[in-house]
Amino acid sequence: MSERGFSNFYKKEKDRIICQLCRHYCKLKEGQVGICGVNKNEGGRLKTLVYGKVSALNIDPIEKKPLYHVLPSSASLSLGTVGCNMKCPFCQNWQISQTNSLNGSYEVSPEQIVALALEKQCATIAYTYNEPTIFYPFARDTALLAKKYGIKNIFVSNGLESPEVIEDMKGIIDAFNIDLKSFKSEYYKKSLKGSLEGVLDTLKRLKRGGFWVEVTTLIVPGDNDSDEELSQIAEFIAKEMDIYTPWHISAFHPDYKVNDKLPTPLQTLQKAEQIGKDKGLKYIYMGNIPTDGITYCPNCGLELIKRRGFSVVKNILSDGKCPACNRAIEGIWK
Repeated sequence: MSERGFSNFYKKEKDRIICQLCRHYCKLKEGQVGICGVNKNEGGRLKTLVYGKVSALNIDPIEKKPLYHVLPSSASLSLGTVGCNMKCPFCQNWQISQTNSLNGSYEVSPEQIVALALEKQCATIAYTYNEPTIFYPFARDTALLAKKYGIKNIFVSNGLESPEVIEDMKGIIDAFNIDLKSFKSEYYKKSLKGSLEGVLDTLKRLKRGGFWVEVTTLIVPGDNDSDEELSQIAEFIAKEMDIYTPWHISAFHPDYKVNDKLPTPLQTLQKAEQIGKDKGLKYIYMGNIPTDGITYCPNCGLELIKRRGFSVVKNILSDGKCPACNRAIEGIWK
């Protein structure tokens, strides 16, 4: 990266530049911003307007991301900016994701973020709350610095990373939680303003690239809760990623523009869990409901990690292995 705020993730085309941070590949004339509202053609270069402009900064348990197979019970310094490259009508962080106003943001440098993570003994820095792909130049500088101090980096993302960014992330970003919100192209296109094909390609690229990936599906009643669609999602994870990829199935709660639906019933999550098991998935977790998240050994069935809410109440993993049968459990444990 060159001058702070400007990045090399673009190419020139006649009187425009093409932003390469995400799969929208916005073509920007001088002074124009992309769909995300925060990346701009300034003087024929791509400027990230939210570089160093943080709207949310918290210390969260890693389980809240949710990441269940990365450093259990550790603290994660979590940050977000404003803006997003999708328009989900049920977004739970819409106050920051669906605006490009910097009114509530404050200036924080990569150096300050890493210093804070070290001070608060955070094992990871999570780029989250809004879509981190749109502020990748800022996340990248922070992550590279964090790596020098042994701090790992996490992306909580909708999966619209461009192939160019995914390639660049190797050796920089350690783990991902990617939303797979539906298995219907039209739903992604019309309701979410995203691309199912793009997300599926991202998941495959991340898996091939050796990154640790966990997948979340928010189950919205009437939108993506049919047996057929849940089966398609579970089958994709099992076949195109692998059966040891954790699948987080989360309950919907009314928010933002969607207030005419009831929360997801427990029975729907239980149905999804059974579908996932039938497709061979070994690590399935329910979210947004009061239930324990338990990791079992896929070999001998021993209960290894038990989570209550965002707290780990039991963890008998021994150096990442089952203490009974010595099977290595998939994840990042140190």
